[in-house]
Amino acid sequence: MVYVADLPPVMQERVTCSIAAAEKYRLPPHYLLAVAERENGRPGQQVRNTNGTYDVGAMQINTAYIRTLSRYGVTQSAVAQPGCYAYYLAAWRIKRHIVYDRKGDIWTKIANYHSYTPKYNAIYRAAIIRLAEKWERWLAGRQWNNAKGNTSTQAVSAVRTIRSQPLPKQYVSPTTVYVPRTIRVVERSPEPEPETVQN
Repeated sequence: MVYVADLPPVMQERVTCSIAAAEKYRLPPHYLLAVAERENGRPGQQVRNTNGTYDVGAMQINTAYIRTLSRYGVTQSAVAQPGCYAYYLAAWRIKRHIVYDRKGDIWTKIANYHSYTPKYNAIYRAAIIRLAEKWERWLAGRQWNNAKGNTSTQAVSAVRTIRSQPLPKQYVSPTTVYVPRTIRVVERSPEPEPETVQN
C-alpha cells in the first residue's frame, strides 16, 4: 500500500490539499484530484496564455479570474504560494460551477473550470473523467469514503497536517478579511460571491 507520505513532495501537497478542499466544499475528492492532475501546476508557476493572461500556481488559476476576486483580497502572489490556498479557491470555484452553471452534465460543469468554449470543454471533460476514475480507484484502495464520512487514517492525518499549517497574512479591508482556506459561498441573487471571514 502506498501512503501519502510515500509520495513525492509535490504529490503529497496535491493529494492532501485536494482532499482537504474537497471535504470543505463537500465535493467528492476524486473530482478535485482529477482537476489538479490535469492542471499539473506547481507553486510559483506562471504560464502565459496567448491572450496575455497567466495561469498561476498549483491549480493554474487564471489572472483574469484572480482580478475578478481581488476585491475580496485574492492576490496573484497568494495563489502562487505553496500550500492549500489555491486548492481551496479551486474547490470553491468548481462547487460554484456544479451548483450554478445551468447547462451540461456534472463533468461538463467541472470542465468549465478550464473553459466554457464547447471544443475545449469537451477535451478537458474527457481527460478529467479518465483521471477521476483513476483517483476514485486510488482513494478506494485507501478506504476513503467521502459519501459516508469514513476516511482512512492516512487521509485524516493528511488533512489535519494541512489544517495545522500557519496561514499567510492577507489583505484586510475595513469590512472584510480574506483568509486562505476559508472561502465561503454567500447566497445572493443572481450570483453568489465569496464571503470573507475574520479570524
